[in-house]
Amino acid sequence: MLAGPCVIEGEKMALDIAERLVAVTGQLHIPFVFKGSYRKANRSRIDSFTGIGDEKALKILRKVADTFHVPVVTDIHTPDEAAMAAQYADVLQIPAFLCRQTDLLVAAAKTGRMVNVKKGQFLSPEAMRFAVQKVIDAGNADVAITERGTTFGYQDLIVDFRGVPVMRRYAPVIVDITHSLQQPNQTAGVTGGRPELIETIARAAIATGADGLFMETHPNPAEAKSDGANMLRLDLVDGLLRRLAALRRAVNEINEIK
Repeated sequence: MLAGPCVIEGEKMALDIAERLVAVTGQLHIPFVFKGSYRKANRSRIDSFTGIGDEKALKILRKVADTFHVPVVTDIHTPDEAAMAAQYADVLQIPAFLCRQTDLLVAAAKTGRMVNVKKGQFLSPEAMRFAVQKVIDAGNADVAITERGTTFGYQDLIVDFRGVPVMRRYAPVIVDITHSLQQPNQTAGVTGGRPELIETIARAAIATGADGLFMETHPNPAEAKSDGANMLRLDLVDGLLRRLAALRRAVNEINEIK
């Protein structure tokens, strides 16, 4: 499971969120990777918050890793960022809009870090095999795909769960249960969302065989600097993960039936 704030807003908040997530995932024996973007590069409006500074945010991300002994993941946006981010992060993430950028994929692969490629909202599941192959051909077989919904009209996304088994032929598949519920391109220039459906997407992901979940959380999503409209409130994470862990056990039992 990958979880954390959308973008690093400050050290105390990052450590507080990580502490809560580490505690509940530890109790439930769920492998956990802390996620936080050091910079949010694809905002709708030029006056939107993008980060507190690259190096400052990356150092906070590393502090989370060292304090709680968990891997951390962050996005990169250009090839020259790969080596910089790899000094701090254990996993480099390729944003969905950039998943076809060959130079970016190759640069991430060559760092030797695990590469998590988010599926473009404009791509079929089958097309993701080419993104994965670019990473592998660059000498790095440690790669995963994250499903985050497909463009549905101008202002909505839909998750096609048929894509989970398709993409698992190419790499482990993680389902982003918060970004998948975004409502982009709103007239105000701020992305909307449907957070009340987070558990629905999460349950479907587990039932269809996803290898992991990706989730953004915040103590108060209404005050989040980015993507607050589709986040899960931090105090709701415990209950959700307990229910999902029970569902995972049931699915594992079903899979053993011949």
